[in-house]
Amino acid sequence: MRWDQLFDDLESQLDREQREEERVLALESERLRMARLSLRERIMALAAADGERGGIRLELAGGCTLLVQPTTFGRDWLSGHLVVQGGRSQCIVPMDAIAAVAAGRRQVDESLTRVPESATRIAERIGLAFVLRDLGRRRLPVDLESLDGRHHGTIDRVGLDHLDLALHEPGTPRRERDVRGYRLVPFARVVAVTVH
Repeated sequence: MRWDQLFDDLESQLDREQREEERVLALESERLRMARLSLRERIMALAAADGERGGIRLELAGGCTLLVQPTTFGRDWLSGHLVVQGGRSQCIVPMDAIAAVAAGRRQVDESLTRVPESATRIAERIGLAFVLRDLGRRRLPVDLESLDGRHHGTIDRVGLDHLDLALHEPGTPRRERDVRGYRLVPFARVVAVTVH
């Protein structure tokens, strides 16, 4: 009889120790996941949780703030709908241009949730240069926000680390006679590109 009680006590103690070890392993695993979490992944989690609630407030280098509903995440950029009064424009923001994400407590918690991994989404492998080349190919007029100011024009060409912007008046198509100058802008200075 006493042996049964002893074995029951030992089994109970072993179960408690095993549960405690599993709890410690789970905590360490979560700490490791947090240590590897990138800003891009946190913004992706916010975008998944946000839906159509109103967007994510991005504070960009140079002091510009945008309210964006992200739709696509590339390797080093995100794009989405720019939430502004009177309409919604599409914008592209380099990840390196994000100075901070202005978030409330709920958003901070949502940003820590796991986002299901997308199998092999092509957009996630595409770099900023590719997206800017596509805008140039389509001859879409853009507002380019850089660390040096805002400029309107059309992207003429995109190099390895910079783009050429032909400057012209908003609302006019890019014609050589209407171009009033060019800006060669390094990607490191690009804060946002807005397509109307």
